[in-house]
Amino acid sequence: MKMRARQRLLYGRLLGAVAAAAVIMAGWVFWPSVPERHADPNDALQVELGEAVYRNNCASCHGVNLEGQPDWRVRKLDGRLPAPPHDETGHTWHHTDEQLFRITKLGLRPPLAPEGYQSDMPAFDGVLSDDEIWAVLAFIKSRWPGEVLARQPSPDKGNNR
Repeated sequence: MKMRARQRLLYGRLLGAVAAAAVIMAGWVFWPSVPERHADPNDALQVELGEAVYRNNCASCHGVNLEGQPDWRVRKLDGRLPAPPHDETGHTWHHTDEQLFRITKLGLRPPLAPEGYQSDMPAFDGVLSDDEIWAVLAFIKSRWPGEVLARQPSPDKGNNR
């Protein structure tokens, strides 16, 4: 009797490990990699392009001055949150460039948001090129004060969120 229970427990653990490995592998295979580019707030050409792209594609929700929509922390009647600011008063700088790139390219959805989370943030894949997305991020970062820019997490700082 004890042997069967141990075998079932062992098989259950083995099956769980195989399932977990399959989920991790599927994530690596199906989750698009981020191109090896970056958002450089000191690159004047990238920032200039980013400002133009931002004004044409992002400002209508996130504000001309990156101020976001009013009461951005209070859910609307449909349960969704208004567009947050991208200036230092928001939480954009709490995310790595890679996370911001993915949110912009793919929209705000799992695994970048909790399961079941609904957002008005569209996916810009097919609308903006990768270079345009990186440029928008460079423009946004160029508007942050130095102390905020220094606090943004990055993989090389070891504080990836």
